[in-house]
Amino acid sequence: MRSIWNGAISFGLVSIPIKLVNATESHSISFRQIHLDDGGRIRYRKVCELDGEEVPSAEIGKGYEEADGSVIPITDEDLAQLPLATAKTIEIMSFVPADEIDPLQMDAAYYLAANGATAAKPYTLLREALKRSRKVAIAKYALRGRERLGMLRVVDDVIAMHGLLWPDEIRAPEGVAPEVTVSVREAELDLADALMATLGEVEMDSLHDDYRDAVEAMIAAKAGGGFEPAEAVLEPAGGQVIDLMAALEKSVRAAKASRGEAGAEAGAGGDAGAGAGGGAGVTPIRRKARAGAGGAAAAAAAPKAVGGKKSTAASAKKTAAATTKKKATTGKSAAGKSTSGGAGGRAGAGAAKKTGAAAKKAATPRKRSSA
Repeated sequence: MRSIWNGAISFGLVSIPIKLVNATESHSISFRQIHLDDGGRIRYRKVCELDGEEVPSAEIGKGYEEADGSVIPITDEDLAQLPLATAKTIEIMSFVPADEIDPLQMDAAYYLAANGATAAKPYTLLREALKRSRKVAIAKYALRGRERLGMLRVVDDVIAMHGLLWPDEIRAPEGVAPEVTVSVREAELDLADALMATLGEVEMDSLHDDYRDAVEAMIAAKAGGGFEPAEAVLEPAGGQVIDLMAALEKSVRAAKASRGEAGAEAGAGGDAGAGAGGGAGVTPIRRKARAGAGGAAAAAAAPKAVGGKKSTAASAKKTAAATTKKKATTGKSAAGKSTSGGAGGRAGAGAAKKTGAAAKKAATPRKRSSA
C-alpha cells in the first residue's frame, strides 16, 4: 500500500519512524457529467474572475477571504515558518481507556507501518504496551496543512490511528431530542430486550452494499446492450403505529421466524395477514375476556362464525313471528268481510293478536332447571 505521509511517533524519548497508510477506501460508484445530446464530457475550468482567463494549476495559490470580501494571500513559505511541532511527528500526549473516546469524534482511519528495520523494535514495544494496558493513545499530528487530533490503538499486529475531531467541532444536540414527555413501561422495555436478544449479533464481514451491486450489474448490462429497465418494487409505507406493544410482539415473532425458530413462523404469518388490511400494519394485542359482565360483553361482541348453524331458540322465534303475522292478516281479512261493522273487525283483530302471542309463547324454549 502506498504511504501518504512519512514521519515518526514521539513516545516520550522514543522515536519510531513510521509511514502513514490509508486504512479505508471508498467503493462508491462515481459518475461523470456529460452532454446529453452527444455524450461529451463536461469539465470545469478554473477561470480568474478579473480577466476571465483560464489559470493553470502552477499559477494558483491560497488566500484568506476577509468579511469585507478582501483576500489576503497566503504562501507555502508563510505556512512553513509557523511553529508546528507536529509537522513530521505524531506526538503522543496521554493514554486513556478506549470507552472514554466519544464515537462522534471518529474521523478517517490509517495504518501506521514501521519505516525501516530500526523501527521494528520500538514499534513492537509500543504495540505490546498498548495491548497490555488495554488503553489507547491520544496524539497530535499534522496532515494536509492543519494540526489534527488522533487516537492510536492495536488492530491485529498493527498500530492503527483514527483521526479525531477536536472537542469544539462536536455540535451540542440542542433541539434534537423529543420535546414531549414520554413514559416507557417496564413491559415495553421487556419486549424491546426480547427483540434485541432475538436479533442477536451479526458478522460484520457478511454485510455488503446491495445498492452498489445493483448499480454495477446495471452498468454491465447497459455496456453489453442487454439492459431492460424494470419497474422498481417499493415496499409499502407503514401507517401510524397504534399499539407499541403489538408492534414489538410482532417484531419478536418475525425475528424468530426469520431465524427458523420452531413455532414462530405460524404466529408471524398470522400477524402479517391480519395487519395487511389495516393502515398501521400492527395487530392488536389479544387480551383474555374477564369473567362476569366482561365475559358476557365479550361474548356479545364476538362475531358469528361463518357457516355455523343457527340456534334453535332463534329459529323458533323467527317461526313464531311469521305465524303471528299470518294469523293477524287472516284476522284482518275476516274483520273486513264481517257485516257487523267496526266492532266485529276489532274483535277479530284482538283474537288474532291473542292467538299470535300464544303461538310465540309456545315457540319460546323453556329453560331447563339445573339438577
